[in-house]
Amino acid sequence: MDCRGVRGAITAKENTPQAIITASQTLLRGLVEANGISFQDVASIIFTTTPDLDAAFPAEAARQMGWYEVALLCTREMPVEEDLPRCIRVLIHWNTEKEAHEIVHLYLGEAQKLRPDRAAG
Repeated sequence: MDCRGVRGAITAKENTPQAIITASQTLLRGLVEANGISFQDVASIIFTTTPDLDAAFPAEAARQMGWYEVALLCTREMPVEEDLPRCIRVLIHWNTEKEAHEIVHLYLGEAQKLRPDRAAG
């Protein structure tokens, strides 16, 4: 079994706790569904947010989904000029038998602009 990285991003509608938690849960659920991820196989998750999101920790979304035994970390994205505003990014470290080319990475909503080659709905 290998540890694989699963990437994704989404934007929050606004800088409020509810908007950040809702967007983060939408992204996590999409990645779980697309890859068949069981939280028991997740080693850790790193969340980043753009500097304009500071009303809540995206990791709270995972805790609300019952991911109590997963190591979670939130940090800020580098402030890059013309970066996508209100963006939440995630990197899941997942223990899986899947090959790297089988992993589905999701970029949802406005975050599709970051990786149009991996955009979903």
